[in-house]
Amino acid sequence: MGFVFEMLVEVCSGILLWTLWHYITGKPGGNSTQTIGMAGRFVLYGFIGWIAEVIFTGTSSFLAGSLRLTAYTYLWMFPIYGTAVFLEPLHDHIRDVPWPVRGFIWAGAIFVIEYLAGGLLHLLIGFCPWDYTGTTPFSVGGYIRLDFLPIWFAGGLIFERLHDYLDTRWGKVRVR
Repeated sequence: MGFVFEMLVEVCSGILLWTLWHYITGKPGGNSTQTIGMAGRFVLYGFIGWIAEVIFTGTSSFLAGSLRLTAYTYLWMFPIYGTAVFLEPLHDHIRDVPWPVRGFIWAGAIFVIEYLAGGLLHLLIGFCPWDYTGTTPFSVGGYIRLDFLPIWFAGGLIFERLHDYLDTRWGKVRVR
């Protein structure tokens, strides 16, 4: 049974990676841009979130003195990071707001999403995979860490750059 499960994971991973590669390297059709829909951006944001989290946790491992550079994420995080596609309209709306204010807006939005996602997972599966309870005095309900505010502040501003790049490369998402 383990072999079948491993093969299923390999096939699904291959399909996801092929899809991502297709969206990144796809040839423009008819004009200088190729439209990528919400589903494509959801997948892209999911993968980028996973990669960023692995880099963050691996770097944290190094800073804690481990040369193993242990890095990890949770499969649950893919759809959570993918929901960044729904933040694109917020970015369009706050685009002209000064960047320090936008950074705090992003940090707040990410805290809300992380808290709701943690609570929803706790409700559905009985626990929150990233439970911060007892790890820091800045934990709120075990679902978020207020000391991550600078990370989410910067992450939101980086998201804006990525969103602008995607709009430039593939055009704005069209909701049908």
